[in-house]
Amino acid sequence: MIEVERKYKLNPKQESALLKDAQFLGSVTNEDHYFDTADLALAKANHWLRCRNGAWELKRRLGALGVGFSKTAYEEITDEGKIREFLGLVGVDTLEADLLGNGYQPFVTLIKQRRKYQRGSFHIDLDVCDFGYEVAEIELMVEREDERTQAFERIDAFAKDKGLDQTPVRGKILEYLFRYARPQYDALVEAGAI
Repeated sequence: MIEVERKYKLNPKQESALLKDAQFLGSVTNEDHYFDTADLALAKANHWLRCRNGAWELKRRLGALGVGFSKTAYEEITDEGKIREFLGLVGVDTLEADLLGNGYQPFVTLIKQRRKYQRGSFHIDLDVCDFGYEVAEIELMVEREDERTQAFERIDAFAKDKGLDQTPVRGKILEYLFRYARPQYDALVEAGAI
């Protein structure tokens, strides 16, 4: 499946309009440990490898670099064998041990409280991060890469109908790097990843 998503900053009025008639699906605390090489080879290609609450996920960028930080489209790979294949890792030990043995290391840990909602075919996540950042994400899941443009158009029309501010917003990890690890953030900008 392909995740097509746009991020928004919400004021209370916008949050109320967005969640009106939405089904609350629950809340969860996510602890994300992001892994990369010392030179951020994955992030520079806009790929993100994380261990979330003990489960591995690789978000593989689809499309050209520089799509923007508010609009993203990723293939979500959760099968450890496929993650190893993508990274070119031979399975010797646990995935984490093999990552560490091949030059990958944890470089950011984010803890966030997430409230999840469904409104029609739209998934809505409201996140509050442990470093004081709040962001809303509206996403659609599609089967094929050629459905991305239409999905972005649907998200944009839905958000506009709800009166959401269309100003570009950084995602959680990019906001963290922008605030606390500026050299790494600047390296991603220079590489054209954002």
